[in-house]
Formats: sequence, structure tokens, C-alpha cells
Amino acid sequence: MAVPERAIADFINRESWWKNRGILILNLCLVLPLFSSVVNGLDSSTLNGLQILPAWQHYFHEPQGKTLGLLNSAQWIGAFSGIPFSPFCSDFIGRRATLAMGSVIMLAGVLTQSFATTVQTFIGARILIGFGLAFSFNAAPLLISELSYPTQRGKITSVFNTLWYLGSTISAWICLGAYDKAGTSEWSWRIPSLVQAVVPFVQLVLIWFIPESPRYLVAKGLESQAARILATYHVHGGDERDPLVVFEMAQIRHALKLEKEMAFGTSYWTCFSTPGNRRRMFTIIGLAVFSQWSGNGLVSYYINIVLEGVGIRTTRTKAAINGALQVFNLACAITGAMLVDKLGRRKVFIISNAGMLIGFSMWTLATALFDKSGHSAAAQATIPLIFIFYFFYDFAYTPLLVSYTLEILPYKIRARGFAIMSFVIYVAVAFNQFVNPWALSSLGWKYYLVYCGWLVIELLFVSVYIIETKGRTLEETAALFDGETVPRDITERGEEAATMAVVQRQPSPIPKSLPEKNFLEEYFELDQGSRSHVESQSEESAIV
Repeated sequence: MAVPERAIADFINRESWWKNRGILILNLCLVLPLFSSVVNGLDSSTLNGLQILPAWQHYFHEPQGKTLGLLNSAQWIGAFSGIPFSPFCSDFIGRRATLAMGSVIMLAGVLTQSFATTVQTFIGARILIGFGLAFSFNAAPLLISELSYPTQRGKITSVFNTLWYLGSTISAWICLGAYDKAGTSEWSWRIPSLVQAVVPFVQLVLIWFIPESPRYLVAKGLESQAARILATYHVHGGDERDPLVVFEMAQIRHALKLEKEMAFGTSYWTCFSTPGNRRRMFTIIGLAVFSQWSGNGLVSYYINIVLEGVGIRTTRTKAAINGALQVFNLACAITGAMLVDKLGRRKVFIISNAGMLIGFSMWTLATALFDKSGHSAAAQATIPLIFIFYFFYDFAYTPLLVSYTLEILPYKIRARGFAIMSFVIYVAVAFNQFVNPWALSSLGWKYYLVYCGWLVIELLFVSVYIIETKGRTLEETAALFDGETVPRDITERGEEAATMAVVQRQPSPIPKSLPEKNFLEEYFELDQGSRSHVESQSEESAIV
């Protein structure tokens, strides 16, 4: 009788995830790397909030022009310096250790920034923060995507970038609270700066209490460690022979084997060495550019100029609008993250880009009417239109930029491909930092027309190049760009291994003659000269 084919859906947990002890503990562990995005939003937005505070402006002699541009770009300069090295650290010393290293560097930068007495010291501290952030931001989403429960990976990884707004919300409201309590005291800007140290400190202390990425462990030959982690956090009872563990281990091992055969090497060139990789990187680079050049950079980093451009000049009003916008962005981004598995990635991107085009066009029209006529109604209309634009931006680009990138990258180039995406983002941000204030000053609302045209190009791009990935495992999704055979082969390997595990777990009264080496053991065989999974009960040298 033929053995029935099975898919991962046959082995997943059917009860509520919080009722499964392993998954519950796993999700609590994943909160720690998720907070790397919080610290990114906090660090990136703090300077935006500080610029609204009179005490900060007075202390640093109201920086303008190139000095202001350098202040806003300093963090990204530091990130530029760290990005080339961060993926090699993630792949060599592990996701956890790289995240911890980034936290140490950020703590040094935050303390320097908080007690800076000159604008030069402040700029240097921002560079140091950016350098550390490059390591933390590279390692954290890799750990999340590679450790998450299979059916929750899409949502949890999408939530990662969404939490950027939690950080920016904290920053905005702390700046407002500090202004209300400290007024023109220099502590009105030093306190918001010190808050940036909280998350890196917590991560540095607690990161060693969460498990390492199973994909990283398998790549290092520590398969029994990987299987033990999957058994502990993905299935009931910690059974390493559970069909779900067998399914995941088979796919991970086979995907790594195929990656070695298709593209050998550890340099950045590997990301472009095959047609599939080139297609991946073209899509990723396009999305990275769109995430910063959709018009969102006008508000994200120069909200003070944008609001004054429509007649809003009081400090408290600008701070309140900034804070409300961050809360709204967070809510919209979480909504998008919760819908990525239901609607699918492609549909979410198309809805987002179409909505941004309409919303930004209306925003441009309202700003132009205020500039020409000075009518207060046009100024009042601008604020809700900014919120409408951000609803559609947050619906896709905030949750999916990181998660979609990690989904379509195979393990061997995942860290480096993600670093390239981050590098492109920082280049696009640097362009915004230097060009936007000059263009807004010289062209006014007419500069918005450039973004309207660019948004049309974005809509065409996502309609043509975004491939749907919902309903697939991480290994299956990553192989989609390599033709039809590879993802089907990976899927079949997982199904065969898991089906064999089910068959061997079922009692049979009829003795069966087994082959010299059974099918299941083949999937857990280590490299030549290593112990088998069955024989190995512990590996003292491995990272737990």
C-alpha cells in the first residue's frame, strides 16, 4: 500500500498557541530580538523630536544647513560603516552574539550622546549608535525568522519592522513630556536621549537566555542542537522524532545542500552569482529604495519644515501632531502585519502602492492650494491627508520590507542579502537627508510632484516583480526564485521524511524487513566523521 503524501499542515499545532507551552515560551523569547526594531525607531526618531525642543536648539546654537544635514545623517554614516561586517558576524559567531555586540556599541554611543557638550561630540555619538545598530538590526530579524513557529513566521517577522513605530512613538511622547516638565532646561533633551539606553541594556543581559537559530546550528554541523531546539519549542513533549521536527530538519538540511551546489562562496558577490539570486536582489533593492523614496521621508525626518510650510508653528502643536502620527503609524503597521497571511504579500503591496499614489497626490494638491491662496482650510486638510498617506505606506512597507526580504533569501546569502537591503535603505535615507531640505526650500510644494511620478513607477514595479509567498515554509519560499523544480524538491523532501516518521511511529503486528539504513536516519546523519543524531545526546561545544 502506498504511503500517503503529507505536508507541513498535517503536523502543525492545532490549538491556540498560548496553550502550547513550547510555542508560548518561544514567542516570549522572540520579544527580545523584536525590540531591536524598537531601538531602531527610538534612535532614528529621537533627533527628529529633539529638533522641536527649544532647549536643544539653543544648546547647539540652532544648527542649520549642512550642520543640520550632518546631524540627521550621522547615524546612517555609522550604519554604513557597520553594514559590511555585520552579516559575517551573524554567520560566523551566531545571531545572538552579534546582537549582543551591537548592544554594547549602542550603549557607548547613547551615553556619549546624552552627555555631549558640543555639536561635534553629538555627531560622533550618533555615528557610534548607527555603527552598533547595524549589527543588532542584521542579527535580530534573522534570529526571528529562523526560530519562529512555521505558521507564525509571517506575522512575527512582519511585526519586527512594525515595532519601529513603537520606538518612534516612545521618542515623540517622551520629548513632549520632557518639554512639558523641564521646559527650557537642557534636561528636556538629555532625558529623551538617555531613554535610548534601556533596550540595548536589556538585550545585552537577556539575549543569552533565548535559543540560537536552528538554521545557523545546522549550517555549523550542530544538528542535534538544532533538532533539540525545534523539539523543545515547536512540538509537544520535546520529541526530536516528532514528524514536524523531522519535516523541518529535512528541509533545512536539503536546502543548505542545494545552496552549496548552486552557488559556492561567502562573499557579497554570491548574492548576484546566479540568475535566481540576481532576481532576488533586484526585487529587494527596488523595495528598499521605495521604502524611503515614497514621500515618507518628508515627514519622517523634516516634520518641522513640513508643518511650518502649512502654517503650523507652535512647538506643542507640532510635538502633539508628531506623537499622534507615530501612534497612528503603529496601529496601521500592525494591521498590515496581521493581514499578510490572509491577503498575501503581493496583494498587500499593490493595495499599499495604489493608496499611496492617491493619498500623496491629494496631499500635494492641498499643500499647493495653501501655498497659492493661504487659505486655512487647505492647511487643515493637509494634516489628515498626511495620515491617509501613511496608512497605505504602513500597510505594506513597514511590515513587509524586512519579512519579505528574509523570506525570499536562502540561508547562505540571507545575512548578506539583508545587509545589502539595509545599505540601500541608508543610501536612500542619506539622499533624503541632504536633498529634501534643499529641494523643499528651493521648490516648495512643486518638489512633491517628483514623488507623485515616482509613486507611479513603484506601483508598476510591485505589480510585475512581487511573487506571492504565503503558505510556504522558509526553505520553500526562499527557493521560489530558482525555478519550479527546486521548491518542489525541497517540499517533497520534507514530506517524505515526515511521512516516514509517521509510519515508523505507528505500531504494526507484521514484522517488516528494513533496509540497511532506514530513511529517517539518513536525514539526521551528520557530516563524515561526526556522530549521528541518535548517538549524540549533547554537544558541549555548541551554543544552547
